Amino acid sequence: MLNEQEDPDFDESIIPEVFELHRFTVDKGQELLRIDRFLMDRIENVTRVKIQEAIDSLKILVNDKPTKPSYKVKPGDLIVVIAYEAPRDVEIIPENIPLDIVYEDDSLAIINKKPGMVAHPGYGNYSGTLVNALAWHFQQNAPEGSIRPWLVHRIDKDTSGLLIVAKTEIAMNKLAYQFKHHTIQRLYQAIVWGTFKEDEVTGTVTGNIARSEKDRKVFRVYDNPEVGKHAITHYRVLQNLTFVSLVECKLETGRTHQIRVHMKHIGHTLFNDAHYGGDKILKGVVFSKYKQFVENCFKLMPRQALHAKTLGFEHPVTGEHMHFDSELPADFSSVLDKWQKVNETYDMV
Repeated sequence: MLNEQEDPDFDESIIPEVFELHRFTVDKGQELLRIDRFLMDRIENVTRVKIQEAIDSLKILVNDKPTKPSYKVKPGDLIVVIAYEAPRDVEIIPENIPLDIVYEDDSLAIINKKPGMVAHPGYGNYSGTLVNALAWHFQQNAPEGSIRPWLVHRIDKDTSGLLIVAKTEIAMNKLAYQFKHHTIQRLYQAIVWGTFKEDEVTGTVTGNIARSEKDRKVFRVYDNPEVGKHAITHYRVLQNLTFVSLVECKLETGRTHQIRVHMKHIGHTLFNDAHYGGDKILKGVVFSKYKQFVENCFKLMPRQALHAKTLGFEHPVTGEHMHFDSELPADFSSVLDKWQKVNETYDMV
């Protein structure tokens, strides 16, 4: 069976999984006690410093919320110690690959990923990835010690746009916490097949996503709530063009191929999305001039028309609200421009 680690295109906004390491329910007779002392009595070989580091990294939750070092446990409290997944299953070889770094400080970097670049090394893609490029960049800029690139989330190989990369474990954990609790603002722009009716210019797609039983390389929406992972995508139509539309998508959850799957589910497959049938003419007319126009657009942008345009989040150290916006890449804007001109003249038919 093909799994996520074997699929080089398995990347769409993956949020780090949470692993539960310890769980304690405070006894009814427990007197008030600082949480570090409480945990030191119950976890082997742990120090107060380690507990406080875990609290700072949002790894200790009391009643499903991050706690403070001064918190005193009470009877009935549910205390959970967690870890965020950050797999290091292959050796990362630094490679001198150009990067578009939008912002960088001691805790994080914002990267505008170009289309065609895989985010993380994996099966079939052990070099030339974003992480290989980041390892080189960090190595050159931190000669006193290596910095590990922590991918807080990912986007597909052929999706362009903004990514957050953490430079410390604390930053990774705090950013992952924001993703888990849906407080990260992410806006994508996409060209999709078909136009929308007046009462459909905004909407929400809700549907569990899991791999297709017929083709393990693609995903689909399932009506059965027991199958797949819950997913929510909000969309807004920016432009209704001739036979295609420019839409803005806001992710509430982050599932593999979520936007691609949800838009196909409502009848608006992404333009030139080969995985989901968007690389065929799905809307339009039969004239050869139109067919040639679409094929020219496919050649101009040989990938799905999806760009991660905007990111908003709370800085993991300063608490400052950070907001980043990116320009549409050249292939996307060129194809969009062609459709806009067609919409104005409609001279192809």
